[in-house]
Amino acid sequence: MGTPRKDHLQGSLDLLVLRTLASHREPLHGYAITEHIHRVSREALRVEEGSLYPALHRMDGAGWITAEWGLSENKRRARYYAITRAGRRRLVELEQEWTNHIKAVKRVLKPA
Repeated sequence: MGTPRKDHLQGSLDLLVLRTLASHREPLHGYAITEHIHRVSREALRVEEGSLYPALHRMDGAGWITAEWGLSENKRRARYYAITRAGRRRLVELEQEWTNHIKAVKRVLKPA
């Protein structure tokens, strides 16, 4: 698959992060979030720190996630993120918006 482009992630970062957090029972630190997205996308998507942390901060401010300090596996301080009830509601909205977007793009791509 080709090289992932940053503009492909622009409109889907909240969706990817919220889906990642919703799929885990335990809170995740930022690096674990990026690695999960990279692994599950079969290395097609790469979230850079410069995009991830401002998005996490924004989502925390919106009440979609919570953040707490903890120790990582290698005993370093890290912020751990978990999805909130409001975040789960926002995830449902984003998934529907994404589904509608995909359907619209498919209609345009379909030969007339």
